[in-house]
Amino acid sequence: MKKGVKIIVFSVLAAIAYSCSVKKDAFLNRSYHAVTTKYNVLFNGEQAYLKGLEEIQEKHEDNFWKRLQIEPISFDESKLTTKVLTPGTGFNAEEEEENKNLTPFEKAEEKAIKAVQTHSMNINGYEKNSQIDDAYLLLGKSRYYTQRFIPALEAFNYVIVNYPKADLNYETKIWRAKTNIRLGNEKRAIETLSLLLDVLDEKEKINKSVKEQAYTAMAMAYEQTDTIQKMVDYLKLATKTHYNKEQSARNMFVLGQIYSELDRKDSARMVFRKLADHKRAPDRFRIRADIELAKNTPNDSTSILMLARLRKLIKNSDNRKFLNELYYQAGVIQEGRNNPEAAAEYYKKSLEAKHNNNYQKTYAYERLANMAFEKENYLLAGSYYDSVMQVVSKEFDQEKRIRRIRRKNKGLTTLRKYEETVKNNDSILSLVAMTPDERTSFFKAYIEKIKKEDEEKRQQMLNAQNFGSGFGGGASINNNANKGKWYFYNTQALGFGRAEFQKTWGTRPLEDNWRLSDKSISVADDVSEDDNETKINKRYELSTYLDAVPTDEKIISDLVQERNDALYQLGLIYKEQFTNATLAIKNLERLREVSTDDKLELPISYHLYQIYKKEGDVAKANEYKNVIIQKYSETSFAQIILNPDKKLVEEKKEDEVLNKYKEIYYLYKENKFEETVKEIDNFSTTIKNSNLIPKFALLKALAIGKYQDKDTYKKALEFVAVSYATTQEGKKAKEIIEQLNKT
Repeated sequence: MKKGVKIIVFSVLAAIAYSCSVKKDAFLNRSYHAVTTKYNVLFNGEQAYLKGLEEIQEKHEDNFWKRLQIEPISFDESKLTTKVLTPGTGFNAEEEEENKNLTPFEKAEEKAIKAVQTHSMNINGYEKNSQIDDAYLLLGKSRYYTQRFIPALEAFNYVIVNYPKADLNYETKIWRAKTNIRLGNEKRAIETLSLLLDVLDEKEKINKSVKEQAYTAMAMAYEQTDTIQKMVDYLKLATKTHYNKEQSARNMFVLGQIYSELDRKDSARMVFRKLADHKRAPDRFRIRADIELAKNTPNDSTSILMLARLRKLIKNSDNRKFLNELYYQAGVIQEGRNNPEAAAEYYKKSLEAKHNNNYQKTYAYERLANMAFEKENYLLAGSYYDSVMQVVSKEFDQEKRIRRIRRKNKGLTTLRKYEETVKNNDSILSLVAMTPDERTSFFKAYIEKIKKEDEEKRQQMLNAQNFGSGFGGGASINNNANKGKWYFYNTQALGFGRAEFQKTWGTRPLEDNWRLSDKSISVADDVSEDDNETKINKRYELSTYLDAVPTDEKIISDLVQERNDALYQLGLIYKEQFTNATLAIKNLERLREVSTDDKLELPISYHLYQIYKKEGDVAKANEYKNVIIQKYSETSFAQIILNPDKKLVEEKKEDEVLNKYKEIYYLYKENKFEETVKEIDNFSTTIKNSNLIPKFALLKALAIGKYQDKDTYKKALEFVAVSYATTQEGKKAKEIIEQLNKT
């Protein structure tokens, strides 16, 4: 009996050993290696491949504001592997340890190589293992996703050439075409896919999912060649079937986007509506199809129905992660229907949505900024444009739209600076103008106001602290009587307390002596200082405010000068940059009333003359015209007014003036500053009109600064900044003055 068992065991082992041979073309050998390849090596490889594919899809972020990629892949150049796996990898303990550091695609490639190396049955030039073509396909796809396209192409070509009757031959040809597209060989890809589609059309029993993949790949190829109509044709074919619901939905979305780009709104609406109503489509495509449908809806009665559709989606709690986009598009519709208040509310809700992204925020902030700008609320518009620049990422920093916003915001930033200067200096100067009694009464009223506000805050905190003590005989938060009595169990009181603490102390680390910003101060000093603060609050002391009011004449004079300069600059900005006649007149007229500087009368009068003339106010225009003609008849401003249609004839030719400027400039470069000033004074009397006059004026000011005192230098620069404010020389003089004021 024992001898019989031994014979049976020996026979089985012999059969297994015989079947392990890759050189024997027997049924047992073929079956053994096919099963081992499929359910052992390739299974593990395919699992690693699927894991890698999942990681790529998770990392890829679609920007639905732009046309989507047909194939959603974002390659990370910094993490691309240069490692080349060779046949035989993974056969010893050392290599198995190294494999722990392989990426999922590298593991899949390693398994594919192992399958070929260990289980290939190439006998007399024919492969007898039916799973080897699967191994080569897995090898090529793994290399494709690690952006090693040349090795991937080699793997695909090997399958096509050596396994012409393989089950996966058609799919392999599609992958080869996609690889050629990535390598920039779009024409070759189109040729091979065209031949493949001809073959597929002749076969009735062909798997239609293969045709869907081929149509999608063809659309990718034509996208690279910018043949939009062909791309549209193949996307339409690819969306007729829905074997891959993810890719099919993406194809439909891209098709709708292209129709929208081509201004074929009817076709775009048809595609997006079909996708929005397609229940099997992924939510991120289906909901955004509704948003795109709204974008392509005309601003007529149909927009009301579209708004109702968006509101219905907003109410659905399942769509919470799309609220930012839904709110935004509802705002666009409301703005188009001339309902700016409702639009602004939707834009703000879009910004406040829990699930959001910075790129989406740039559009909401931009819309709010544009609305404020149209209402001439330039300060608010500037704040919103600032928000755009704060949230935009480097990836989109050079977009044409962002560059335009940056240019627009630059002017608004300057505007805000001057507006704040006028407001602050006016406030201080109004206090300076008060009598001592008036000033005392003003600050006493202010102190009473802040005392009342502080008391209200303290009472609010006290009420919040007692809020949890219960209603109707001791009921408390969470039915726990103790929780309502303790401050830290009351979330409302805790919130008030936290806000008040941060307002007083800011953000402080958890450490000893946390109240001290300077730890060199002793604890004893801190305690005594704290005790004094509890007794005397400087915010309630009248002397705190009275002592802050400037009394020095030089400081007051500087405040007036700074305010007047800001008024002048505001007038020019509103006139030249924003073409807002009302605000330009307001600032220039006020400057004319408060200014005592005679040098400003001419430029102010000329700018007001231009504005009133353009606005059609003849009486006001003539008023300032007469001021210029009567008091400044020898200036170029008067000549322009008297001869508006006649080009002024220069006493010197422009090239002669330029040559003289160069000659004087060389004197300046040779450090002959006094001689430079004299030459400019002598020459300037011989020219009445020239585009180079501002250059002479700035050069003279710079020369004065080289050998005279700072005040004289500033006065010379101020003349250039005021007289030629709209020129580059005037702006340069202004910049130098600002630098001098800082030193």
